[in-house]
Amino acid sequence: MKRALGVICLLLLVSVVALAAPQVQTTNVQPFPKTLINARYVYVTSYDGDQFDPRLLPEDRQAISSVQSALQQWGHYIVVYRPKDADMILVVQSRPTEDVLAVYDARTPAGSNFLWRAMGHEGLQKGETPLVTQLRQAVEKASQ
Repeated sequence: MKRALGVICLLLLVSVVALAAPQVQTTNVQPFPKTLINARYVYVTSYDGDQFDPRLLPEDRQAISSVQSALQQWGHYIVVYRPKDADMILVVQSRPTEDVLAVYDARTPAGSNFLWRAMGHEGLQKGETPLVTQLRQAVEKASQ
């Protein structure tokens, strides 16, 4: 009897632990604007200046470099180094609490609203760029 009660308690404990385990959530990819589906040339910058601005925070400089590398590995876009050569502008910001990747149409006036944006903790780190992965998923979904 004690053995049966022990087995029941163990099964109950295991089921409670399984229910309490964190659930893996798939990120809902926000829709990518159809107006930029045919964009080919991308310029990457930060809100505080371009990659070569001496006043730029090192975290933002690294984020620009990480995004450029991820885009080149993806191969869908061609990275350009002057905004006037771009169809689309990606603006990044890397802070200890949250990273931001925003997409702007290069043909609209400066100061316009972003057309797509993703945010997340450590989203633009060297070697791994989950925010670029979200961008890729959004672009692929919009291209279907």
